[in-house]
Amino acid sequence: MKVRIGVSLGPAAVPAVFADAVDRVEALGVDSLWLSEMVFGSLVEPFAGMAYALSRTSRLKVGTGVAVLPGRHPVLVAKQLASLAGLAPGRVLPVFGLQPARPAERGLFEVPAGRRAAVFEESLRLIRLLLTQEEVSFRGEFFTVDGAHIGPLPAKPLDIWLGGSAPGALSRVGRLADGWLGSLLTTQEARAARETIQAAAWGVGREVEADHFGISLAVAPGGGVPADLATAIRQRRPGSDPAALVPVGWSAARRAIEQYVLAGISKFVIRPAAPPASLDGFLNDFARELMPLQT
Repeated sequence: MKVRIGVSLGPAAVPAVFADAVDRVEALGVDSLWLSEMVFGSLVEPFAGMAYALSRTSRLKVGTGVAVLPGRHPVLVAKQLASLAGLAPGRVLPVFGLQPARPAERGLFEVPAGRRAAVFEESLRLIRLLLTQEEVSFRGEFFTVDGAHIGPLPAKPLDIWLGGSAPGALSRVGRLADGWLGSLLTTQEARAARETIQAAAWGVGREVEADHFGISLAVAPGGGVPADLATAIRQRRPGSDPAALVPVGWSAARRAIEQYVLAGISKFVIRPAAPPASLDGFLNDFARELMPLQT
């Protein structure tokens, strides 16, 4: 497996420092930069940020980690992806999720009541068709297009990854996606998730490549897990121990990555657990401490 370690700027992905951060990530030779979806707040919107970062760099891969799909029209999403892939071939890494993590934002991605998962799956199927066929006619439960074409197709079909850790989400990855990016999972849980995804893929005659399993990992450089993050983890995972999910210090982060690799996880998105005192310092530490683990 090829171990690759990218970085998310986390709460530091704001317009005032984004350009300098992108330039620094490129200069350090980081594999990939990942942009989170947070509508209410200062973070750069992921698709706008992808376009900007790709335009400033020549090598860096840029991904969404993760963007909400249900509530966006799949034809428009396919057009965005095809445009980005044409402008920066081989450097576009789309990862989609079911809904925003923040309840206050869920009404912004409106779908028929009780049908979010069904909309998600139909959207994925339509996007896949649009990115691989010159002309698409499609009649589904939620979307209908006749003779749709989005321009030059990517020279190589885009890999579409999904997030999520619920049983339905893992099954969806196996049945419909090319890879998986999880978060807030122990190494044992990540291994079990990978096995569930592979079983779902095999059940429909598919295969998810062995090195297409990843984890987003918050790292607290020192002083323990930040209180606000610990609270958010307990709300999302009642009864869990935040210290088991967030490495404290770079040595702990290295050990965690090594354990995840043994569990069959080979792609990593490292983000600061709290706004770093110095973003440049965080990136320099990341490059020194974690990039040598790549293979």
